[in-house]
Amino acid sequence: MAEAVSYSRPLADAQREALVARGRRLEYFTISWNVLEAAVALMAGLAAGSIALLGFGFDSLIETTSALVLLWRLRVDQASERRAAAEGRSQRLVGACFLLLAAYILYESVEALWLHEVAQRSVPGVLLAAASVLVMPRLARAKRRVAAELGSRALHSDSRQADFCAYLSAILLAGLALQWALGWWWADPVAALLMAPIIAQEGVQGLRGRGGDECGCHS
Repeated sequence: MAEAVSYSRPLADAQREALVARGRRLEYFTISWNVLEAAVALMAGLAAGSIALLGFGFDSLIETTSALVLLWRLRVDQASERRAAAEGRSQRLVGACFLLLAAYILYESVEALWLHEVAQRSVPGVLLAAASVLVMPRLARAKRRVAAELGSRALHSDSRQADFCAYLSAILLAGLALQWALGWWWADPVAALLMAPIIAQEGVQGLRGRGGDECGCHS
C-alpha cells in the first residue's frame, strides 16, 4: 500500500530547483531501468510463450512513456499554468495506455486458457521479476518524497507505476513458480489475468485525473 504524503509550506526557488533536478534523475533512472526491463521481459516472454512476461514487458514500456512525460512536466515546472496542463495530460495519457494494456492481457490470457497454451520455463524472466520486486518499491518511495515536496500529483501518480511494477513482479513470480513446482500449465495465464483488473483500475483513475488524490498534493 502506498503511503499517503502531504506538503503545504512554500518552497524557495533554489529548493524547488534542487527537487526538480532530483526528480529528473529519478526519471532518467526509471527510463534506463524500464528499457532494459522491457527488452529482457519481451524477449524472454516470446521465447517461453509466457503471457505474463509479455504483459510485464509492455508494462515496462508504459512506465517508460510515463517517465518521458514526467521529464517534460519537470522541465516546465516554473510556469505554473503550463505545470497544471502538463500534469493533466500526463495522467490521461498513462491512463489510456493502462487500459490498452489491460485489454491486451485479458485477450491473450483467455486465448491461452482456451487453447491450453503452455509457457516454457524462463530463468531470465524469474531473475528479472525478482530484481524488480527489490528495486521498484524503493524507486516509488523516492518519487513520492519528491512529489510531496513539489506538490505534484503527476509525479505521485508516476510513483504508483513503480508500486504497480512491484505488484506485477510478485504476481509473475508466483505464476512462474507454480508452473515450475507443480506443473500447472494454467498458472501463467491466470497470473496474467490477475494483472488485468489492477491495470484497468489504474487506467480509469488516470483518465479521471485521480491518480494523485491520495498524496494530498497541491500543484
